[in-house]
Amino acid sequence: MAGKRLVYIALALVAGCGGDPGGNPATDNPNRDLQRPAADASAPLNDQPSKTPVKSTTKTAAKPASKTAPKSSSAVLASGTAISAKFDAGISSRTHKAGQKLTGTVSAHVKDKSGRVVIPAGSKVHLTISAIKESENKSDKTGKLVLTPTKVVIAGRSYPLSGSATALDRTLKDRKTNAGDLAKVGAGAGAGALLGTVVSGGSTKGAVIGGVAGAAVGTQRAIETQDRDVVVPSGSRLKVTLAAPFRRGV
Repeated sequence: MAGKRLVYIALALVAGCGGDPGGNPATDNPNRDLQRPAADASAPLNDQPSKTPVKSTTKTAAKPASKTAPKSSSAVLASGTAISAKFDAGISSRTHKAGQKLTGTVSAHVKDKSGRVVIPAGSKVHLTISAIKESENKSDKTGKLVLTPTKVVIAGRSYPLSGSATALDRTLKDRKTNAGDLAKVGAGAGAGALLGTVVSGGSTKGAVIGGVAGAAVGTQRAIETQDRDVVVPSGSRLKVTLAAPFRRGV
């Protein structure tokens, strides 16, 4: 019985030391070749890129956003461009004075060289009467009317204008005989009567004849110098000519 216990103890010791029941030691065979096999240097390397992107720890400065100023677009009418319009109200040298304001309505689109509409039809042209005067003699065919454009209003916005304006349909209208005209007739009759008296030696007959002749001369003089008003009908044609380039932002 004691002998069996010794056997069991021996087997336990052998198992604890890594042996096996056959008595083979747990250590490697001392005769085994422990050298590593030689590597084939000619074989291609099987390097593969990593599928996981490597995050760089270096912080790059953020580039400032480029600021580009918006290009301003403007339409330009050259100097000498004509603007066609119509008067909103009539003008008369009998009722209007220098300094009064007038308006006209643009009757046709005004375009630049590229065909773009700069001043659309329906825009309002504002003018000032710089000078106005009736015709005082028969040789004067036009009287005097000077108009100066000041601005044009497009879609509620005002733009300054520099140029001249012409009333294309202005006329002269005879005034009724006034006190000045009668004075001219009276002066002519008086001068004729005085002349008739002198020529006839102071007789009454000569004064009458001279007075009649003088009245005729005075009447002719009154007709020749009769005042005629400058008249521009409402809705008549107005031409504005630019003296400087006109710019409009679009």
